[in-house]
This record gives sequence, C-alpha cells and structure tokens, in this order.
Amino acid sequence: MAFKIASSPHVSTNSLTSSVMLKVALCLIPGIVAQSYFFGFGTLIQLMLAISTAYIAESLMVKLRSRAVLPVLKDNSALVTASLLAVAIPPLAPWWIVVIGTLFAIVMVKHMYGGLGHNLFNPAMAAYVLLLISFPVQMTSWVAPQTIALNQADMLTSLLAIFYESAEFAGNYFQLNVDAVAMATPLDTLKNDLAMGLTTDESLQRPIFDAGVGQGWFWVNLMYLLGGLMLLKLKVIRWQIPTALLSSLMLCVGVGFVLYPDTHASPWLQLFSGGTMLAAFFIATDPVSAATSPRGRLVFGAMIGVLIYVIRTFGGYPDAVAFAVLLANMCAPFIDHYIRPRAYGHRTGNSL
Repeated sequence: MAFKIASSPHVSTNSLTSSVMLKVALCLIPGIVAQSYFFGFGTLIQLMLAISTAYIAESLMVKLRSRAVLPVLKDNSALVTASLLAVAIPPLAPWWIVVIGTLFAIVMVKHMYGGLGHNLFNPAMAAYVLLLISFPVQMTSWVAPQTIALNQADMLTSLLAIFYESAEFAGNYFQLNVDAVAMATPLDTLKNDLAMGLTTDESLQRPIFDAGVGQGWFWVNLMYLLGGLMLLKLKVIRWQIPTALLSSLMLCVGVGFVLYPDTHASPWLQLFSGGTMLAAFFIATDPVSAATSPRGRLVFGAMIGVLIYVIRTFGGYPDAVAFAVLLANMCAPFIDHYIRPRAYGHRTGNSL
C-alpha cells in the first residue's frame, strides 16, 4: 500500500477564489432582478457604475503595489464588493454617491489593509456607512415600488435622474404622492410613525405596507433568500452564520412583538424588510471579516442578529445591517481567539 505524504492544508476540493466569488455574484442575480423590477432601472445603472469604478480602482491600486493587474482582477472580489454596495444604494441616488462609496471600499478598506484576505471590515458595508453618515439625504431617498408609484422610471428618465438631477428630484418624481418629500423604506416609515405616537397597526395601514410586509421589499428579500439557499447548496458558505443571524433576530423581535405589539414590528416584517436576507447570506458570511470556527460563526451570526434588533428598535437608523456587521467584524478576532477549537493536549493555566 502506498501512502501519499503532503503538507497541510489538506483540502478535498479545488475552490479557487475567482470561482467562489463568481458563484456569489451569480447568486445575487435573483435579488437584483426583483429589485430592478420593483424599483426601476436605477438599480442596474448603479450596478454598472459600481462595477466599473471598482475595476478601475482595483487596477490602479494593484499597479501602485507593483503587482500584476490581470490576475487580481480575475479573482472577482471587486465584482462582489461593487455589487453588494450598488444594491444597497437608492436606485436614483446621484452618480457620485456610488463612485465615492466604491472608491472608499476598494482603496481604503481593501487595499490599505493589504488587499484581499487582509481587510478587517467588510468593504461594502464600511463604504455604505460612510455614505449614510456623510450624505443622509441622498442615501435615504428611495423610490416607491412600482406597485404603488404614480410614475414609472424608464431607462432614459433614470439616467437623467442619476447623472443630471439631484436626489431630491428623484425622490419627488418617483414618490408615492406629491405631498411627500421622499419615499421612505418600510422600516423607516414604521420608525417615523412610532416616533410620532402612532401604533404599529396604524402605521401598517399606509400604502407602502401590504399584508404586514413592505410592498416590493418582501419579494426582494425573498429572492435574496433564494440566492442564499443556492450558496448553501453550492457549499460556497456555511450554514452557521445565516442560521444564527436569522434565529437571533427572530427571537428578539418575537419577544418584543409579544410584549409590546403596539410599538414593535412583527418578525415577518423584520425578516423580509431592508437588507436582512442580503446581510444573512451575502454580507455577514464574508470569509475574510467573519469568524472562522464553526462555533465562532454561530456566535458571530447571533451577535449580528441581536445588534440589528437593538439598533432598529432603539437606535436612530431604521435598517441597522451595516452597523451591526461592522461591529461584529471588530469582534471577530476576539471570537476566534476564545472559541476556536483547542489543539489536543492543550492545557490552560500553569503546568504542575
């Protein structure tokens, strides 16, 4: 019998980074299609802007680091980062919003830390937080879903709104009615209504809600859930982080909804609104900035779920996904240090 001797790591499959990233990008397609259907061509325009900017920035940074450009571009990591940021930005936000965000994600968050595999934070979420804090008006001017909007944006109108008009114009033209300043997301609408003294049931009577969920947003999240299940099927991601994130969020929301139904959203609304499913399967599962051990991934995902609930309920931002992910990214090394499996024979404390 012949034995093959080789050094670690010992892997049974040849999963190249480019292949993994390409699968992630492909599994985003159902959600992108749904988002484009409900919110117009602006989503696709932002996507093209982000991808173009990402590849240009990646090329320049790799060149400055005296490395071969083509192999780095082929790893598809810039494609995934740009795609995640683009779908998180309002469809008719000014063009410079997605350009600034993508440049920050690629140059500052990724390459300033040493490139792929060395970044502490998720680049797309770090860029999203930068944009949200710096340009709150543009980043909260969402359009009404096509099921209730008075005006539908064709490709030409979307291009004009993004490149030649302000985000205020985009919000006013494609909103639900002419009295509103900008179209808020379902979570933002609910938070504002609760702040004005309305109950949850009273807020859910607004046209943006249907059967207890946000119009359009439910289907978008459902498609990202479908894409996430495809990632699990393809074994691109592990089950621990999505399961722990969604379970902890559902548990917290469920308890709050049972105890305070007049001021808390239902688990159904929380799970299928904002970027919940996108975060659970595509953002929090980033192998670089997340915890690595199986138990560590459970703790990491549960932490994000709890943070999403806490910030959504008691914080000033209705969709807390980006902040929750970044806070958990900061804790990932700590989680890995204390929860990683110990080597056989490892002894804690002083030896006798």
